[in-house]
Amino acid sequence: MKTVDARGLSCPEPVIMTKNALAGKESSYTILVDNVTAKENVTRFATHQGYQVSCKEDGEDFVLTVRK
Repeated sequence: MKTVDARGLSCPEPVIMTKNALAGKESSYTILVDNVTAKENVTRFATHQGYQVSCKEDGEDFVLTVRK
């Protein structure tokens, strides 16, 4: 499982990092973000690419698990 750490970045950088990671064609990814806007945008992007997304909060961070 590949991990993308996009904490501290504002959009569109987390989405771009997610897009680049998904190009690797792995079956699952962990995306770390630290704001609601990035969480929503990454979730929307991954869903439109055909992935299932689950989210859990870890303190002030959001941990998104993205699976095919």
